[in-house]
Amino acid sequence: MDRRQFMQRGAAAAAVTLAASRASAALPAAARRFEVTTRVDLAAATGTQAAQAWLPLFTSDAAYQRVLEVRAEGGGRARIVRAGGVAMLHASWREGEAKQPLVLTQRLATWERTTVPGRLGAGERARFTAATAMIPTDGAVRELARGIVGERREPRAQVRAIYDWMLANTWRDPATPGCGAGDVNAMLRDHRLAGKCVDLSRLFVALVRSIGIPAREVYGQRLAPSASFRSLGRGGDVSTAQHCRAEAWLEDGAGRGQWFACDPADVRKAVLEEKLPLGDPGIQALGERLFGKGESNWGGYNHAGALVLPGATLAPRYDFLMYPVAMTRTALCNCLDPKAFGYEIASREIPA
Repeated sequence: MDRRQFMQRGAAAAAVTLAASRASAALPAAARRFEVTTRVDLAAATGTQAAQAWLPLFTSDAAYQRVLEVRAEGGGRARIVRAGGVAMLHASWREGEAKQPLVLTQRLATWERTTVPGRLGAGERARFTAATAMIPTDGAVRELARGIVGERREPRAQVRAIYDWMLANTWRDPATPGCGAGDVNAMLRDHRLAGKCVDLSRLFVALVRSIGIPAREVYGQRLAPSASFRSLGRGGDVSTAQHCRAEAWLEDGAGRGQWFACDPADVRKAVLEEKLPLGDPGIQALGERLFGKGESNWGGYNHAGALVLPGATLAPRYDFLMYPVAMTRTALCNCLDPKAFGYEIASREIPA
């Protein structure tokens, strides 16, 4: 990825290419291409107050996707910034400045996950086995994980045991706001293993980390209808179609490994919204597929955690970055209410 960045100057600047992939890099034959447009209009929510916005950006991952282009146009001053290893678009409007809408356009290629073996650095291994404020790795979660894996010693078998336990013992709660808060401590304390994708993915990550295997969440966006179940896809306006997956790092005997996809949350979503039992053949097939694979109608943003937004003057720390974020000096926009916030995300599949 050519990460040359340009500052967007003026309230009504022309479109600026912030990043573009090298044309010579080949894509898999079965790659799908999407154009994802995020339109942010803060005029109603913030008036003429100074305001800032941070928008998640897709990341290139050789196993399942590549960013092709990132462009910004319209109001505000926009640039790509990084925090905690996460790239995002940061836009700002001055006090008294008329807020023309900002439009972020991202082009992305996706495909069925492929095997891309590599090595995990010491820093990454430490990060993705560590406990966080929301993801414990000792006490009740470690005791639970040890009970689940039993006498199994092979890492893949341990991860599979935890995955199967998740399918059998958790459930999706449709009353959970957004994608959930992902507070594993609260889930275990309240003996309520329910929620949405962030909650269930984080519980899986906590269990896997507690037995010493690196694991992480992947925050992303549904981009198109699903080939399996209606509930697992979205087309057109995807403003409320965010979805968090999980991954575990599995190695061979020589120390090489790969991030292995696991999505128990989407299996539980299909059980609830398709009104099918866990033993239904279609659900069982989905469970097998989502252990190691992931449909190409989704794009991944980042693995953010305890992220400090660059330049934020109010509530700068965010537990994850999957929705647009915006604020003035005194108020936050509600990221779970796209209309009140003033954003719309649309996705369309484009020809090769």
